[in-house]
Amino acid sequence: MVLERPVRHAGGALALLLLGGCGGAQTGAPTEAASTSSEAVSAARFEWFKYSGNDPVFEVTGDTLTGYLNPVLAGFYPDPSVTRAGNDYYLVTSTFGYFPGIPVMHSRDLVNWEQVGNVIDRPGMLDFDGLGLSRGVFAPTIEFHDGTFYVANTCVDCGGNFIVTTNDPAGPWSNPVWLPDVGGIDPSLIFDEDGKVYVMNNDAPPEAALYEGHRAIWIREVDPKTFQSISEPVVLINGGVRPEEKPIWIEGPHIYRIGDWYYLSAAEGGTAVEHSQVVLRSRDVTGPYVPYDANPILTQRDQPADRPNPITSVGHADLVQDGAGRWWATFLGVRPYEGDMYNTGRETFLLPVDWSSDWPVILPKGQLVPHVVSERPSAPPADAPPVPLTGNFEQVEEFGADRLPYNWMTLRVPTSQWWTLQDGELRLAPRPVDLGAGAQPSFWGRRQQHQNATAETSLIFTPEKAGEEAGLAVLQSDDYFYAMGLVRNESGEIVIQLRRKAGSESLVEGEQIAAQQIALAPGAAIKLRITARGDVYDFAYQGEGQDDWVMLAEGLDGKILSTHVAGGFVGAVLGVYAQSPERAL
Repeated sequence: MVLERPVRHAGGALALLLLGGCGGAQTGAPTEAASTSSEAVSAARFEWFKYSGNDPVFEVTGDTLTGYLNPVLAGFYPDPSVTRAGNDYYLVTSTFGYFPGIPVMHSRDLVNWEQVGNVIDRPGMLDFDGLGLSRGVFAPTIEFHDGTFYVANTCVDCGGNFIVTTNDPAGPWSNPVWLPDVGGIDPSLIFDEDGKVYVMNNDAPPEAALYEGHRAIWIREVDPKTFQSISEPVVLINGGVRPEEKPIWIEGPHIYRIGDWYYLSAAEGGTAVEHSQVVLRSRDVTGPYVPYDANPILTQRDQPADRPNPITSVGHADLVQDGAGRWWATFLGVRPYEGDMYNTGRETFLLPVDWSSDWPVILPKGQLVPHVVSERPSAPPADAPPVPLTGNFEQVEEFGADRLPYNWMTLRVPTSQWWTLQDGELRLAPRPVDLGAGAQPSFWGRRQQHQNATAETSLIFTPEKAGEEAGLAVLQSDDYFYAMGLVRNESGEIVIQLRRKAGSESLVEGEQIAAQQIALAPGAAIKLRITARGDVYDFAYQGEGQDDWVMLAEGLDGKILSTHVAGGFVGAVLGVYAQSPERAL
């Protein structure tokens, strides 16, 4: 299937620019953006951006690799859901408070994935204003039925549960159809053989919760066109598969009709190291469901904590059948560098499913999730995607297209066009929104996908007044980040400055932890580099005409960017930013 990206949305200039991947066309931008970027302050001009990653577990290459590498989507790609349409597979993951939201991945072999768009790709679809980065869109599910693609999702603290549809998974997707009767999170759809459509979701149990984390899985029939409830909800799972053990956070439900059985699979145990996947089955879609005696069908909580190169916290699985009838599971997991410390977020993994017991077992008890899987799905291996998503690689973005890559994201939803792609540069208008302000800054970035990673960029920028700043950042949330940029200080000097914010009690702009004055000719470029080495980060720069990198700060604490310290559900993002001290007129 060749997926072209027609611009069919007619929602206004900004929407046209943002459609399908973070805009950047040079026509139709709002007039306010032109005044902000060209009259009041000079744009920060980024000539290129290079990302590279080199993790030892990915060093199996060439003829040595006959299977595939796990994760298949490295970095912050959590809560995967997958569906098949003919010979094509499509997968979506969570993005929480980032925009564009819910990446749409396409594959012909379940191993090599290419991002073809984003579900939430234009202003007006959802509103993330005022939300923390770990709110917003949680755990989408994707289904293909009778020529239409469906994504069911929750906008947490921003509207609740909704469904969007399209005939082309590259988009555009419809505006959300809200499900006011469906509470909780993690909605998913099943299209039954009798034409009925059901929505499942995680919500509070029917009685008062008996303990912290006591949840239930519910189901109701909905109208096939409006998706509104046409039956009373029924509880499918109350608590978990072994209620006497007080299981927590049953969530992420999926039902699969296989023969005369309905198999209900869900995550259990929370998203940390106790995470798991369980399965039940019934002769009727609404139950009662009987759990598999040997649950869970996937977990790593029984593995030694000191094992080398661990993959932990696995669960939130979705199943799909390939063209030869073989079943596969996508699921999330993490790769900590120490204990439960990881900066790469929750990633997407793939494993075959064993049905020999008449139950779908993703991983037998006691086995480790492998970094290298020897067998592959039945489809011929697909070509490597233009933007690598796993393994060790280097990717350079030269900003020569009319839009940013689909995998680039910003915080929350832009309401003005403060960036352009022009003359092979990404130009950002400095705006009075700091990275740590909990708002929508001038920032574009991409995921950190390796424990050992480097991000570099070339910046042309002359700060005109005190507080104007542009540079390179690594960010986990509004409260935890490093930002290295050119800034004019209160004395009028241009300096290269490194700031750190580590906690909500810190100043919005963070604390300055390093600064060096720099002589910079007008129009000269400076290179900036951030290097991640597991739990430490290095920050360096290189002036125009210099042969060597100058280390601004080395070995700084990277654990502040881990989920364990910073909290939430996202991973670290590396990107470029610009900001100003006051609103431009």
